[in-house]
Amino acid sequence: MGEINLLLVDDEAEFVSTLAERLSFRGIDVRTAQDGEEALRLTAEEVPQVVVLDVMMPGLGGLEVLKRMKSQYPELPVILLTGHASAGDGEAGLRYGAFDYLIKPLDIDVLLTKIREAVKKPSQT
Repeated sequence: MGEINLLLVDDEAEFVSTLAERLSFRGIDVRTAQDGEEALRLTAEEVPQVVVLDVMMPGLGGLEVLKRMKSQYPELPVILLTGHASAGDGEAGLRYGAFDYLIKPLDIDVLLTKIREAVKKPSQT
């Protein structure tokens, strides 16, 4: 499989840096954002094939970012990241159109599988 263009959004700088590096080593072209506003701006500049989006962020939270992305780009697959305490937010995200959600800490192989599934998902139009 060729490179996948992915946007990784999380307010934890070290997590973003480490995960982006690990995904890059696996052939994923990763752009990163550390808040919801930056994620929306980067998506408007170049729509990624898939977004991996943290739910719990200061300011514009992940569920609001998801709603805005899906209103502008309904076919854009978004995988939510959530902590154990906020798994209900992941389930709410599915109702808002998220492709899926994963609970931190992440298993990189599970994330890669979800990313590949999201990119291969047939259009719903």
